Amino acid sequence: MSNSTLVFSSSDRAALEPYLPPRTRRNNGSLPFATLTFATSLDAAIALSPGTQTILSGPESKAMTHFLRSRHEAILVGVGTAMADDPGLSCRLEGVALEWQPRPIIIDPVVRWDVATSRCLSLARQGKGKAPYIMCVQSNPPLSQRKALEAAGGKYIYMDFENAITEEGFRFSWTSMLVALWNEGLHSVMVEGGGSIINSLLVPPDAELISSVILTIAPTWLGRGGVIVSPERKEKQKQLRLQRTKWHQLGEDVILCGTLRANFSDARQAKLTMPMPAIEGTDSGSNSTDSNLDGYAVIGRPTP
Repeated sequence: MSNSTLVFSSSDRAALEPYLPPRTRRNNGSLPFATLTFATSLDAAIALSPGTQTILSGPESKAMTHFLRSRHEAILVGVGTAMADDPGLSCRLEGVALEWQPRPIIIDPVVRWDVATSRCLSLARQGKGKAPYIMCVQSNPPLSQRKALEAAGGKYIYMDFENAITEEGFRFSWTSMLVALWNEGLHSVMVEGGGSIINSLLVPPDAELISSVILTIAPTWLGRGGVIVSPERKEKQKQLRLQRTKWHQLGEDVILCGTLRANFSDARQAKLTMPMPAIEGTDSGSNSTDSNLDGYAVIGRPTP
């Protein structure tokens, strides 16, 4: 896989900005800004089969993914994705320093992932990314794995899993996990996959925890038997419908942005209809709207 840096244009950045975490950090609250983002085929599949790496995004939307990573403090994936894809979970956008790399978060209830030999940890050792935090229920992971992880700056976070299903059959609370990330100082998180993670988060009431949704729709069908994004429907459940939607073309892919939160703040609602200033290469104007949000304090997260 190429390790070259990527470039994402200022006009494309501006189109996505209203759906991203504020460039200032909240002083109050207990839950991070959570963005659900993934690439899907025309038949709602994200992979040809479970455990099979499937590339859907074109080069332009791939660059978008790295831009999104630059705007979040953490990236969250399930252990199935970590094992199947061996992802780097870093940002290769041009100009992003190590300080502003996102923290990888792996949901691995029984510690199946061999983090010591992973590409993610290798990048952390090279100073090209951050070591992951692994959320698990097993309180005694293999000593060699724990030592390798902690030596690179990562850690295991022990959770009480309940209220939602993972691929291993464990139940965990999305609220508890997001609170745990907040307590680790991570105030924005990008949920990337895989299928069981996405589908469990989209089941109400957990769907209300999602701050924004950014989907890449690839012009392809994967056919039957693939991993489908289709959350469980509860009895008498209303339609789960995106609001304040925006469509944006990136190469051959189409990006769909929206929100599921009914309590989307008035200040950020206003941003959806406001013209966005140029962002690339300057800080002027990039904080102009968010700096007026009550309860936020500037932390100086730069524009890559």
